[in-house]
Amino acid sequence: MSQAPHKQCITGVQQIGVGVKDLQVSKLWYKKYLGMEVQVFDDKADAPLMTQYTGGTIHSRHALLTLNIAGGGGMEVWQYVSRTPVPADFTPVFGDLGIFGAKVKSDDVAASYAFHKAEKLNVSELLTNAKGDKHYWLADAHGNLFNIVQGHQWFRAPKAGNHMGGIYGAVVGVSDIDRALKLYRDVLGINEVVYDVNGKFTDTPDTPSAQNNYRRVLLRKAGTAQGAFSKLLGGVEIELVQVLDRTPKKIFENRYWGDLGFIHLCFDVIDMDTLKKQATAAGFPFTIDSADSFSMGQAAGRFAYLEDPDQALIELVETHKVPILKKLGWYLDLKKRGVEKPLPNWMIGCMALSKVK
Repeated sequence: MSQAPHKQCITGVQQIGVGVKDLQVSKLWYKKYLGMEVQVFDDKADAPLMTQYTGGTIHSRHALLTLNIAGGGGMEVWQYVSRTPVPADFTPVFGDLGIFGAKVKSDDVAASYAFHKAEKLNVSELLTNAKGDKHYWLADAHGNLFNIVQGHQWFRAPKAGNHMGGIYGAVVGVSDIDRALKLYRDVLGINEVVYDVNGKFTDTPDTPSAQNNYRRVLLRKAGTAQGAFSKLLGGVEIELVQVLDRTPKKIFENRYWGDLGFIHLCFDVIDMDTLKKQATAAGFPFTIDSADSFSMGQAAGRFAYLEDPDQALIELVETHKVPILKKLGWYLDLKKRGVEKPLPNWMIGCMALSKVK
């Protein structure tokens, strides 16, 4: 008997989480240089469900979700309140294990590069990947790396000044790409293989990595018509990187979720129960599951976590309640409306009225 095909439960990247020292400073940097100017929620609370990743102790945090209305996922800017966040005790290089960089889309990579260069930011040269596409690396004030790439689906035209969109995905270091593909391609459904290449590369963000041999697989998933925010989130792009001739370090070794750097990659989910069954059957059980709606400031939803084969954290969120126009107290209950039906453009556009300040 043939096996039933997997249901596609992922609509797009909802956000990437980044642990910071100063949330106020970081949110304004992301607003100015990445166009993350729409505020979805701002929440101060304890994180009781995350204790297995925070040393067995309930810690307090301040979290802010922002997005770029041009399209793509948002950024969850996350700061500990109850402890001082810890940096890695080494400088991660290309191929180290975990979320190495966030992919951010642009509708004109050369124009975005010119904007960031003119602002005297820490950028690489304008580079070319294995498919021949232009891209570059941008570091924020704390050294977090953003891979600026060509976007393929948009909700609105990006601003002419920076041409930037939202989060498209991530660059993830893994110890075994074939094992990692069982999660990212087979379970999460990011299944278009743009390239699968081996060798030395000159489009990496750091000089030492140019001396190493790698296997690199670029995965992509086009945006779908399913999901309340599918028109906004668009497609997904994940690059898996395996270094072949050195032993990679784990970026979050001996640190907590919420410490400095990219703490998780979050996907928008339309059927959490089915995804949980599919992930468990593939060997990736949920390590955390809120089971019901969990409030995050003005938003709410069911959230869960699973780990990739190298313990990078993947967050999964089935949104139940979201603020559309907070000034008027307008919140949308997706459990009543249905999470699979796309929201009309005008309703998503109303979210842009809530600005990061």
